[in-house]
Amino acid sequence: MTADVGTMLRQWRSQRSMSQLDLAYEVGVSPKHLSFVETGKSIPSPNLIEALSVRLDIPLRERNALLLAAGHAPRYSEQSLDAASMDRVRTSVQRVLDAHNPFPGLALDRAWNVVLANESARSLAAMLPPHLTGPPFNLFRASLHPDGFAKITVDFDIWASYLLTTLRRLVSITGDPRLVDLEREVTGYPTVDDLERRSPRTAERDPGLLVPFAIRSGENVLSFFTTLTTFGSPRDITLEEMTIELFYPADDTTERAFAR
Repeated sequence: MTADVGTMLRQWRSQRSMSQLDLAYEVGVSPKHLSFVETGKSIPSPNLIEALSVRLDIPLRERNALLLAAGHAPRYSEQSLDAASMDRVRTSVQRVLDAHNPFPGLALDRAWNVVLANESARSLAAMLPPHLTGPPFNLFRASLHPDGFAKITVDFDIWASYLLTTLRRLVSITGDPRLVDLEREVTGYPTVDDLERRSPRTAERDPGLLVPFAIRSGENVLSFFTTLTTFGSPRDITLEEMTIELFYPADDTTERAFAR
């Protein structure tokens, strides 16, 4: 058990490109003690695991895994969004999304599955075939699949490159096997499997101040930029992994279309 937690910590340290000496110095332990922890000769205390996790920016879900591997109780809850204890949070998030109408607004989990949405976002989702709307309705899958938004996305290469970079960053930050599987799935889509070949030309094109999400709707092109918001100082896994994405009109045509 102790060897497992040591291996896990060493992998996180390596992933963050940090030396054992620097990490030991920054958390206030001796390099020898940290070496003993990583080799399984010493069991790290919950406080040491927390200090190492904070410095290595380890997500709450993985902190619990480290605690369990070391024989300690997990520190962080994972409440369902439907739980009574989440009523105020869920209501507040939904209020933010509804206030954003007539423009799309979504609440996403770690894998970018939609957990809450406003009416405008649900209308956009209705454009997709049933096999892409879930459950779960995954935004990476819906955006990159050839049957999804990919077939109506203007400048797909630019938007797809942004999404793939985001997904790969999530994989790097979390190491979550679900995200690894999702990355493997979407990179196998025919719409993106040759993106590496097209990427040099994509990089030469300037999308402007922000990377737009633009789709064809009839004779119009609807163009958006997005914002991503997370909770400050969460102590629950569900809340730490939740992101609120709001879509804003990037031009007058889009604003008028949604105002109608």
